[in-house]
Amino acid sequence: MSQDPASFDDGLDRLEALVQQLEGGQLSLEAALQRFEEGVRLSQDLQAQLAQAQRRVEVLKAGLHGEYRAEPLEGAAGEEGS
Repeated sequence: MSQDPASFDDGLDRLEALVQQLEGGQLSLEAALQRFEEGVRLSQDLQAQLAQAQRRVEVLKAGLHGEYRAEPLEGAAGEEGS
């Protein structure tokens, strides 16, 4: 596997750069496949980081009486519009 990004933002920047390279149409087939594979791995890593952050927010979200309880984030994936 390729090197892990230093941060979520760095990973997102790298993913955007990969998309631009692929959309540019100047890569050989082999180079395009390598960028695509890297992008898929990076996308999976970023999704895992987001899921972990969501779990942390759910755990830390305070209830009305000061107790902490897990609650889904408002506007979580698949729950658009309210």
